[in-house]
Amino acid sequence: MDRTSTFEAERPRLTRIATQVLRDPVEAQDVVQTAWLRLRTSEHVDIENLPGWLTTVTVRLCLDRLRARVPQPIDPQEARASLDDGGTDVAEDPADQVVLADTVGVALQVVLERLTPDERVAFVLHDTFGVDFPTIAQILDHTPAATRKLASRARGKVRQPVAPERQADAVVVDAFLAAARQGDFARLLALLAPDVVVQGDAAAVQVGTPTRIEGREAVARMFDGAAAAALPVLVGDRPGAAWFRRGMPQVAFDFTVRDGLVHRVDFRADPGLLASLRRRTTAS
Repeated sequence: MDRTSTFEAERPRLTRIATQVLRDPVEAQDVVQTAWLRLRTSEHVDIENLPGWLTTVTVRLCLDRLRARVPQPIDPQEARASLDDGGTDVAEDPADQVVLADTVGVALQVVLERLTPDERVAFVLHDTFGVDFPTIAQILDHTPAATRKLASRARGKVRQPVAPERQADAVVVDAFLAAARQGDFARLLALLAPDVVVQGDAAAVQVGTPTRIEGREAVARMFDGAAAAALPVLVGDRPGAAWFRRGMPQVAFDFTVRDGLVHRVDFRADPGLLASLRRRTTAS
């Protein structure tokens, strides 16, 4: 089988891996296409195990995307040393062989955001796809023992409960955004509190958002048929959205949700906040 045929045969598996790691199907498709381009430019390189090579390239491209989303709080060399020197580990249990990462929806999206990029890759590859630790270690440039610790720590973080209100808030936010895109004025009214307020910070007002709008009908009219370019994000640990242009966030929509209704939407465009936004999957 030639390289093109092998790649096409592997594409669905590579896409599943990238989607699970990144939690973004569009970004996953882009990563897999980039892996194909890397293969095309490696025509004169002797590749003994092409599926393994493609997996390594795809996962490392995913790592690059994850690391670019948020600044790394720990120096990679220090983190590697602490792992290799026997950092704390979470006790294993036979039940852990159950594929935890098969869970889908808002809860998993939130808990995966707790993980460092290396923890996320180790957890997804091992617990979802059954990749052995020596193979993951080669991809991450760690020892197998350090990689096992990464997956174990990730598993411990994933077990930490997600506040039910965060999941419920995400359902409300995504229903509101869907109603806005579809021009469903009645649905928008039903999702807004009577005293809802929309407020723009100074940076957002500079790029064209309103300074302040009050009242259910006024806010519903503003959003009716709008938000087509808004994508779901996490603003801190809260479900929100952001307007993107050419792949870069321009304005964040920071929602305040109480008792199933939107009480406030803050348009925020401070560069520091925009840099901290993380993409999320929708609650639907």
